[in-house]
This record gives sequence, structure tokens and C-alpha cells, in this order.
Amino acid sequence: MGTIFIRTIILYITVMIAMRLMGKRQVGELQPSELVITIMISELAAIPAASIGVPLVSGIVPVLTLIIAEIVVSFFAMKSKGFRKVVSGSPSVIIRNGKINYVEMERIRMNIDDLLEETRIAGYPVISDIKLAIVETNGKLSIIQ
Repeated sequence: MGTIFIRTIILYITVMIAMRLMGKRQVGELQPSELVITIMISELAAIPAASIGVPLVSGIVPVLTLIIAEIVVSFFAMKSKGFRKVVSGSPSVIIRNGKINYVEMERIRMNIDDLLEETRIAGYPVISDIKLAIVETNGKLSIIQ
């Protein structure tokens, strides 16, 4: 059971790192930790459900471990701004006073076509009309005119 616990924590950390490296646009609506938990819980719960030969505890222990890990991560993220920044990231300003910040766009791996599409969808087809555009930690673009 200790091995399952340790392997689950290692997988959790690995998937969290992978999600953070993939960038904000792939995250969608969920914070990275929430998406990781969702994916891993569904996978871990499916294993003992699909294979009768796999003991039920092999699915329950990892799922409970992930829930506890998420509660602990959420608690520390709530209490510590630095920890919250590591887990959830921070917003990225990509337009300021009508000027595109290409360095920041490259850092979050967003191309100009994606940016222009997002600004058009938001009702701002002209970049110079935008005072501030921020890619939030959940991947959404917030625009201030």
C-alpha cells in the first residue's frame, strides 16, 4: 500500500509539471491541479472497475491519496501567494496600451493568430483599441478597453 501511495504522489507531481509545461491555452476552464486530479481519478477509478483481477483497494487508495493531495495543495495555495503562483501560475499581460508583448506571448506559447482570434471573439478587432489584455491563470483572455 505504501508503494501505491508513493507511485500516486509521483504521478500527481509528474502530471502537474506536464500540465504547467503545456501552457495556459491547453488548461481550459480548470486550474492545472484540478484538471490533473480529474484525469487521474478517472483513470485510477477505471482500472479496478475494468479488471476484476485488480484489487479494489488498488483503485481506492490512489483516489483517496489524490483527494488528500488536492485538499493539501488547495490549502497551501489559499494560504501562500508564492505556492499559489507555483501551482496555478500567474496572469500574463500580452497587450498594454495597444502594444503586443511578444516576449510574454512566446513565454506562454501563444501565437499572433490565436491572439487576434481571441480579441475578435471578444469584440475587439483592432489591437490599438485595447488598453490591457491578460491571459488569466485558467487560460481565458481578459480585455480592458
